[in-house]
Amino acid sequence: MRPLHDFVTRFAAMLGRHQAEPDILHHGAALLAGLVARDDWLPEEYAQPHAEHYQSYLLHCDSEERFSVQSFVWGPGQFTPVHDHTVWGLIGVLRGAELNQPYNLTPDGAQKSGPAPRLTPGIVEAVSPSIGDIHRVSNAFETQNSVSIHVYGGNLARINRHVFAPDGTAQAFTSGFANTRLPNIWAI
Repeated sequence: MRPLHDFVTRFAAMLGRHQAEPDILHHGAALLAGLVARDDWLPEEYAQPHAEHYQSYLLHCDSEERFSVQSFVWGPGQFTPVHDHTVWGLIGVLRGAELNQPYNLTPDGAQKSGPAPRLTPGIVEAVSPSIGDIHRVSNAFETQNSVSIHVYGGNLARINRHVFAPDGTAQAFTSGFANTRLPNIWAI
């Protein structure tokens, strides 16, 4: 857990130095790229897929709720609905591969998608309301699991977000997590 401990410590320090979102996304992406560059630190209990839907495990939430860190586990062919975040976020692939399909809502409320970049281990993507934060994430594989590490600008369990129907109709939701206990990143 040392890599996650070091990441959390460095990320918190970076937020103490940078408050502007472009700086947070730039410096935070570099920190997250360092974390997902190696795949020997995530305990297996936070990388377990669910047979029917993707799983999200809370790994850390900053005591001031400035950021939270989650592992997302995608079984073969699993995907999210089209959704937003309402805060900045960083997505780094740890293992496998994901497709990050961006969407825009047209003035009449319909969804319009753009090209879906394929994210592979070590790649980090940013989302935010200022640069685009409506997307659908899916496992790029039909036969294997994928795992990504997400960092969001707040406690994701307390942030009101939206899922979007094909006609653009929004439904509010907040995230939940599959785990009932956090990993002990402080036991080094």
